[in-house]
Amino acid sequence: MSKRNSQAAKTAARERLRIEREREAKRAKAKRQIIVAASIVGVLAIAGGIGYAVVQANKPTYWEGQKDAKVVAPANTTGSKGTTVVIGKDSAKKTLKIYEDPRCPVCAQFEQTVGPTVKKDIDDGKYKMQFIGATFIDNNDNGEGSKNALSALGAALNVSPEAFLDYKAALYSAKYHPEETTDEFKKDSYLIKVADTVPALKNNKKFQDAVEKGTYDAWAMAMSKTFDDNKDGVKGTPGFVMDGKQLTADKQGTPLMTVADFNRVVGEALKK
Repeated sequence: MSKRNSQAAKTAARERLRIEREREAKRAKAKRQIIVAASIVGVLAIAGGIGYAVVQANKPTYWEGQKDAKVVAPANTTGSKGTTVVIGKDSAKKTLKIYEDPRCPVCAQFEQTVGPTVKKDIDDGKYKMQFIGATFIDNNDNGEGSKNALSALGAALNVSPEAFLDYKAALYSAKYHPEETTDEFKKDSYLIKVADTVPALKNNKKFQDAVEKGTYDAWAMAMSKTFDDNKDGVKGTPGFVMDGKQLTADKQGTPLMTVADFNRVVGEALKK
């Protein structure tokens, strides 16, 4: 090979190498740009995700939102937002307030043991009964059952006071009242299943629609606030008050959990 040809070959090789290096440099630059762009998109996505999470975290839950929602009061109620629920004969001179949380196991025990006596006393006109519903048990496990069952009780009350009392008894019954650690009452289907044991509510489309649509959800939250703000000093359930005085089985504040204690204490209060 002549020196001229050898030199030309070397020059051509160097040119090919230069061109290849330029291509590699361009590819590397393009790759860096893609990586940077992807990183920016990733950061924006993370920031957006964090922002969305923060917004969602600060967004009120459904039930919290019901605190400020328009209240639809059930029939057979009076007072502000329909939270005064008094059942009994007009001739009864005194009113017994009963404070209960739907999920409360002690309330269930009371209703199963003393509930029939309360019902008979109301029917006999011994006193009126004022119901105040609480939902504080839901706060212990971020539950919904107390609130949902209270809303369903509102739907039953809208049918009639008798349907309300019968449905309340069914919810607290040994057969249907769940353990406190479970939250069966959060299920509309379960509440309707229990209601089907009450003649006035069985296959009652209006009642079922109210439960499923949450017609009385805001009312339930208003009723819960009535418990929270009560002036009777009642902090737990069940609670009993007549003439502004809490009624207990003894000085230690034991609830009225037996028919004997209930009749004795309420009987004394009625005489005053």
